[in-house]
Amino acid sequence: MTEEAKKSFNFSRFIPILGFVLVGLAFQFGLNREDASDLPSTFIDKPAPETELEPLLADKPGLPADLADGKVKLVNIWASWCGPCRIEHPFLMALAEEGVEIYGFNYKDTPDQAKQFLDQLGDPYTQVGQDLSGRAGIEWGVYGVPETFVINGEGRIIYKHIGPIQNRDVTNKIKPALEEAAKTSGG
Repeated sequence: MTEEAKKSFNFSRFIPILGFVLVGLAFQFGLNREDASDLPSTFIDKPAPETELEPLLADKPGLPADLADGKVKLVNIWASWCGPCRIEHPFLMALAEEGVEIYGFNYKDTPDQAKQFLDQLGDPYTQVGQDLSGRAGIEWGVYGVPETFVINGEGRIIYKHIGPIQNRDVTNKIKPALEEAAKTSGG
């Protein structure tokens, strides 16, 4: 390399290219995970947050603060304005028909729209509360709706599902997590 070429070489011109390559590698790593929606959760094997929510419906209780009642359950966070919540709803209805207790909390929604959603699509919830402000969602570490937690009878979180539950999720994730929850709580 000539003296003149050495002087004109400027490494800073390559920084944007290097940055682009690094971002590309990060995306490639993220897309090649076994399940791109399977994000790690710090809540696993920890007690569910003690969040009491007012009832959404007059004929059902809201979400109790203490979920350690000896029963395995799902806690599903949903909203009427959430398109993916409509996609997962038939799967929640089927789980409820199979006897799975599903506790719901309606996230940042208006009570009238939430009730209309349940009137139109059916109500799979054993109990359903309302989180008008979104505060409970923060306590539960919600990324966005829908999200579903499997809770054992001791009130501990066994599994967290982010996004809409679909058929393969029921078979491959939700039912195995419910079985695990039953083993870890004796019920």
